[in-house]
Amino acid sequence: MPTPNPQALEFLLSRRSRPAKTLTTPVPDRDALEPILRAALRSPDHGKLEPWRLVVLEVAALQRFGEIAGQRGAALGLDEEKIAKGRNQFDTGNLAVAVIESPVIAEKVPEIEQTYSAGAVCLQLLNAALAAGWGANWLSGWPSHDRGFLEEALHLAPHERLAGFIHIGTEKAAPPERPRPDMEAKVTWLSK
Repeated sequence: MPTPNPQALEFLLSRRSRPAKTLTTPVPDRDALEPILRAALRSPDHGKLEPWRLVVLEVAALQRFGEIAGQRGAALGLDEEKIAKGRNQFDTGNLAVAVIESPVIAEKVPEIEQTYSAGAVCLQLLNAALAAGWGANWLSGWPSHDRGFLEEALHLAPHERLAGFIHIGTEKAAPPERPRPDMEAKVTWLSK
């Protein structure tokens, strides 16, 4: 018979991302962030390839990213509203972790499984921050998919992609609960 962990299950059943715009200071210092990062690195990883890496972005780096996003948006001819939306997470952020998908050539592990592993790192990082008492949110946006932005801001290698930015801080307002998926509509049971 398995040994249940009711507190962990209750946390997962009630977990809720915190909108990044509601996160403020203080943010975790390095000592507080370290166990959260360690938890993220314990994500499922077929073949033990570690096809990801993390970049911790402190406030000065986030401000630089905002400037780069503004410049890239203008160079791409995006409208002001879209540029502002792309900049906002960096301009208002105080701490974020960029999860970089860095696939490894492996005969037995398809690249798609490595992509899934990078996504698992994002979710594990988000949940670890929430479990540690911080507010956290997983964001993307147009800068996350713009190669020019990623190469200039994060110096990504040609084979790398961004899985997401996980913003972490102190929540200034609890978000309202939102509707959750209907299990009846989303779960199929097969008995044979």
